[in-house]
Amino acid sequence: MEPVSDIEGRAYPYGAKNVDTDVIIPAAWLKTTSREGLGEGAFETVRAQPGNVFDDERYKGAPILIAGDNFGCGSSREHAAWAMLDLGIKAVIAPSFSDIYSGNAFKNGILTVVLPQEQIDRLLEVAETDEIHIDLENQTVTTPFQDRFTFEIDPFRKHCLLNGLDEIGLTLERDEAIATHEKSRAEGMSWMTRGTEIDA
Repeated sequence: MEPVSDIEGRAYPYGAKNVDTDVIIPAAWLKTTSREGLGEGAFETVRAQPGNVFDDERYKGAPILIAGDNFGCGSSREHAAWAMLDLGIKAVIAPSFSDIYSGNAFKNGILTVVLPQEQIDRLLEVAETDEIHIDLENQTVTTPFQDRFTFEIDPFRKHCLLNGLDEIGLTLERDEAIATHEKSRAEGMSWMTRGTEIDA
């Protein structure tokens, strides 16, 4: 997982509420176990509408999505996070998130930022013309117009995102402690391995 620290660029001013995972990635795309190529199906039903924000050249490759309340509700499909990553989205800003989506996003290196609706409204306005900057270390969202919004994040999630640590990375951080424990266990409980040695 790539470390997440500063995310800056244009943002999709989506703003829709109660966007479920079937909107993020329709069920027809769930037959694959690969994370690659899912960006093509991301927000497929929305993109079928003329003038949609996701196909607007002004936001092409935008790393930020601004959404409404209860983003990511619905099923627990991890493909929703994969599709957004493949589309190039590294952060979502919304007033609230589904717990399951928020967890899947975090495990895949997507930062979810919770801000009150009035601040979301302001960011939707700014996103129409200018870039937005998210600073995870200082937990701020800023704009070129001196807007500065602070957000809360679980310290564990912050640590993992800043250091690019997924579950495997977290385990490897404890590599020395695990090796020491295994050695101690083998020495103190040698009876468990007695008779299992194979002669060369």
